[in-house]
Amino acid sequence: MRILLMEVFSSEGYTTFQASNGKLALEIVRNESPDLVLLDMKIPGMDGLEILKHVKAINRDIKVIMMTAYGELDMIKEATELGALMHFTKPFDIDEMRMAVNMQLRGGESNNRYAIGS
Repeated sequence: MRILLMEVFSSEGYTTFQASNGKLALEIVRNESPDLVLLDMKIPGMDGLEILKHVKAINRDIKVIMMTAYGELDMIKEATELGALMHFTKPFDIDEMRMAVNMQLRGGESNNRYAIGS
């Protein structure tokens, strides 16, 4: 899924990064300071909520969109309280995700960069 998302958003003109685990995702966030992170609730090495807490500790201004499996409503609520802007339940429509990302990054100063972790 992260490879597909990278291809979609690269074709939109964004600089993209992808991480196969939580540690790498946080390294990307520290080193690249992305504008937006697409974050899966289930990622090897750390759960999405833990990564979200670290992302927000590194930079509260980074926008985060969560991707969840059906039935993780308690985690979605906590993610929202921690600062996630929205969530997509898998399987999701890639065009809806594309529109949401474009909406979040449109306007204001943006380097058109985001990291993907799933």
